[in-house]
Amino acid sequence: MASQADRHILYEQSVQEPEAEMDFVESVFEEIRGREPITLREDFCGTGNSSAEWVRRHEEHTAVGVDLDGEVLAWGREHHVGRLEKEQQARIQLIEGDVMTAKTEPVDALLAMNFSYYLFKTRKALRTYFEKARTNLAEDGVLFLDAFGGYDAFRELEEERECDGFDYIWDQAHYDPITGEMTCHIHFAFPDGSELKKAFTYHWRMWTLPEIQELLEEAGFARVTVYWEGTDEESGEGDGEFTPAAHGEADAGWICYVVAEK
Repeated sequence: MASQADRHILYEQSVQEPEAEMDFVESVFEEIRGREPITLREDFCGTGNSSAEWVRRHEEHTAVGVDLDGEVLAWGREHHVGRLEKEQQARIQLIEGDVMTAKTEPVDALLAMNFSYYLFKTRKALRTYFEKARTNLAEDGVLFLDAFGGYDAFRELEEERECDGFDYIWDQAHYDPITGEMTCHIHFAFPDGSELKKAFTYHWRMWTLPEIQELLEEAGFARVTVYWEGTDEESGEGDGEFTPAAHGEADAGWICYVVAEK
């Protein structure tokens, strides 16, 4: 089963929730700006899954995705862009390029999700990226990020989660407490005992929320807000509802959104 599996399909099924993500972007943007967002740029877009979801939502929506990996972009053009209606295809563009240098028209909402910006390993590099992102926003544009952390985030461990027809394995293979650098892998395991090892590998710095907020402010953003996830009373797990918060709980693991207003 592992030899026949498509790693991109497995990733999207186990990691991404573009519908919920775009719900959040639309609702928060309208709440803080008083209008609906129309134009979107997705940095580190991968297969462009979120960009495709964006243009499907409204006949005026446009999206541009930027990523360095030509193979992943080609997969996205076939499996996402190619499956859109012709009129929708005209409103989406996937660009093979560096998010630091790719030039696009200013957008209402710019996304850097799935912790992709963690690949910048120094304060200078991350601040420079945030500055570049700010220049790619319209005058009232908003930058949307996600972030993860918790005391387990600094450990070397594996976490396994059952999905439909396979198991998703998150592997924090290495963490250096002096540099903050970490190496993580995603593996997939199947009912027949086969495994797709290291389907994805990430070399990151483990950024904390205070650092991220400070760097966004240093990059010139007018206001930075953390949207913290609520807790389901029965399960004790996250309930999928994110609201502005100044303080959070010392959980073993958490995921949140960071919203930066130009």
